[in-house]
Amino acid sequence: MGSEKPHIHLHPGEYYVSTREVVISTLLGSCVSACLFDPVQRIVGMNHFLLSNPRYSRDLPYYITEAGRYGIQAMELIINAMLSRGARKSCIRAKAFGGASLFQSSSEVGNFFCVGQVNVTFIREFLRQENIPLISEDLGGDRGRVIRFHAEDYSVYVRKMRPATNTRLGTIEKQFWQKSIQKQQEAPPPEIWE
Repeated sequence: MGSEKPHIHLHPGEYYVSTREVVISTLLGSCVSACLFDPVQRIVGMNHFLLSNPRYSRDLPYYITEAGRYGIQAMELIINAMLSRGARKSCIRAKAFGGASLFQSSSEVGNFFCVGQVNVTFIREFLRQENIPLISEDLGGDRGRVIRFHAEDYSVYVRKMRPATNTRLGTIEKQFWQKSIQKQQEAPPPEIWE
């Protein structure tokens, strides 16, 4: 009876790091989750991010554009939390999931159409820049996913959503994305240090 592992469910913008044998799950559409682990120190972490900015530059590396800010914050939070619990950056490995294109026509949703593609490019570029090996991925495509990351053996189980579910999931993500943009626009501009 006491052998069941704790189950943690992440929502957009959340992350979780643990030294215990837990199962971390989330529902992804155009969002991305990075599942990180240090197999030496047995520390795991997972995040769920949706790049929340209305402008995406296709001409610059995503990790230095405004589009990458939220993704960078999500990745830095999880990595720093793992390091503070004893992980060694040289030992961290990654698996990445999500980044689907849930809408068929860009006229339906404007800028939201490319979020999945931007997220996929961002996570690959970020991990490459940080020298964190991406050992497994299920990125892109046109279907949402439910993922379950098992800390015991670092396995990730993926269940693809039925196409009929994509529209509903896409609408939920779009509403979250629009609220995030609104919060950004209402917030005072960040201080710039030179």
